Amino acid sequence: QVQLVESGGGSVQAGGSLRLSCAASGYSFATHRAAWFRQAPGKEREGVADIGTDGSRTYAEFVKGRFTISQDNAKNTLYLQMNNLKPEDTATYYCASGGPWYSSLQRRHFAYWGQGTQVTVSS
Repeated sequence: QVQLVESGGGSVQAGGSLRLSCAASGYSFATHRAAWFRQAPGKEREGVADIGTDGSRTYAEFVKGRFTISQDNAKNTLYLQMNNLKPEDTATYYCASGGPWYSSLQRRHFAYWGQGTQVTVSS
């Protein structure tokens, strides 16, 4: 049974940083594309960043230069380093895996999901 568990969310002031982690069990991040998504209240879930098995990365425009996605296959953990956070980054952040071989920030392309971790950025 695949289980993804996010951690690292919290409340920070604008300009601050957080690092999200997503630990997997019953699944290896080394086998498929993984990604981070987020969903703010009343909004659609949107893709933030993805990472392929070859290490290639894609970022949504609104996080480029501020967020970094990475993974540690030995620890079977996915990360999202978030710097220079803005109030508009406030959302529940989800990790996803089981994605395609090509770059994708579309929700429908990912098979497995975590339960989410809340990030709140105050001005």
